[in-house]
Amino acid sequence: MKKTILTLALIFVGSALSAQITDPKATEVWDPVPRKVTPGKNGGAPSDAIVLFDGTNLSEWKSKNDGSAAAWKVENGYMEVVGGKGDIMTNKKFGDIQLHIEWSAPTKIVGEGQGRGNSGVFLQEKYEVQVLDSYVSKTYSNGQAASLYKQSIPLVNATVAPGEWNVYDILYTAPRFNEDGIKVSDGYVTVIHNGVVVQNHQRLLGTTEYIGFPKNDAHGEGSIVLQDHGNPVRFRNIWIREL
Repeated sequence: MKKTILTLALIFVGSALSAQITDPKATEVWDPVPRKVTPGKNGGAPSDAIVLFDGTNLSEWKSKNDGSAAAWKVENGYMEVVGGKGDIMTNKKFGDIQLHIEWSAPTKIVGEGQGRGNSGVFLQEKYEVQVLDSYVSKTYSNGQAASLYKQSIPLVNATVAPGEWNVYDILYTAPRFNEDGIKVSDGYVTVIHNGVVVQNHQRLLGTTEYIGFPKNDAHGEGSIVLQDHGNPVRFRNIWIREL
């Protein structure tokens, strides 16, 4: 009852104060001023982005297996998965981010479902946004392109044909853990696939496991990981903004 009375009192006071304001400038905020950022053109990196791959070399990446130089192929402005060389990961670790990445499935169709143009983008090394040739192919819905693997089905299938370039724009809010290792807030992912929202501020249940249930072990910042699933998937124009 006391809480209700207090709430009503605050509403009344706020309404009374608003009624007394007659100058529109009284509610203008001039400080702080947002810093200037120059947008990129045609999906290019804005001025405050970290460029992770500009089509020339893999200097921002290393092997996830042993930390050695990333051994994927680089040519014609893209990198290509070399089966058996293993996953690659960024040298730098990140928390909350905006990530732009473009990928293309192989034009040579091999296999079906999860065996067809398979890779993945892992956020903080633990949470996978699936990469898969889902243009005309059947697989489980929570494992198709742009799914949060084994957790969240994309709202629609926006995948383009093999050989064409898919664009992922990913907004990621990392989960938080307290000093005792207990998760105190969930992670969230928004995925825009070729200009279409397919994951809308989707809550992460935990890690995206191939077998078993999500895990929520405490962690800090982590690298972006690209998966070697044995298929020659190509990537280009990768940049990131720390939020």
